[in-house]
Amino acid sequence: MSEEKTHFGYQTVAESEKATKVAEVFHSVASRYDVMNDLMSGGLHRIWKAFTISRAAIRPGMRVLDIAGGTGDLARAFARQAGAAGEVWLTDINDSMLRVGRDRLMDDGLILPTAVCDAERLPFPDNYFDRVSVAFGLRNMTHKERALAEMTRVLKPGGKLLVLEFSRVAKPLAPIYDWYSFKVLPWLGKKVAGDADSYRYLAESIRMHPDQETLKTMLGEAGLSRVQYFNLSAGLTALHEGVKLG
Repeated sequence: MSEEKTHFGYQTVAESEKATKVAEVFHSVASRYDVMNDLMSGGLHRIWKAFTISRAAIRPGMRVLDIAGGTGDLARAFARQAGAAGEVWLTDINDSMLRVGRDRLMDDGLILPTAVCDAERLPFPDNYFDRVSVAFGLRNMTHKERALAEMTRVLKPGGKLLVLEFSRVAKPLAPIYDWYSFKVLPWLGKKVAGDADSYRYLAESIRMHPDQETLKTMLGEAGLSRVQYFNLSAGLTALHEGVKLG
């Protein structure tokens, strides 16, 4: 039997190849990831993440799982809000990104549990976390439905999943956004991170990711209720959230 195929940007690849190719992208860009985020978004990613943090509404003592947490922006804020009685995990499938995040958290005086793990096979028990978050990571996962089901599994009843991801920008802005994505981003990637191809993949992966309504449906199919989304920066990104009931 031939192996199932999936998308890596605009390429069609074997499912077994995708994780390796995504890993190569993030191994390449890890050391310059935050600098490139600021340059690419004009600092907007900080506003998007701040909104996500506010919607998470972390309280002291909560258990929080940050998936594909990379350099630790969300985990840092969650840990400060959860306090000493809380438990905040920083996880990523890419050990290069995780090392950068762990080191930056330690520089801030925060020592959090960290784990290299695959979101499609989370090594945590059922009904464990009050909040699960994933920011700019879902689009890189091979089986998004499986990952969302796993995130739902580890949530406690009443717990909330938050998914921050690039989405479909408003139609009037699409032409200039496409020009920026496919002309400027690879140029920036080459100049700043020494890697144009990884940022070309970034632009392609955004186009292949489900739009707002499709992702909303997927969260519902994963077993979440009260699913809603918030368009940020005219749909450049969207925050989806859902609650696990019973």
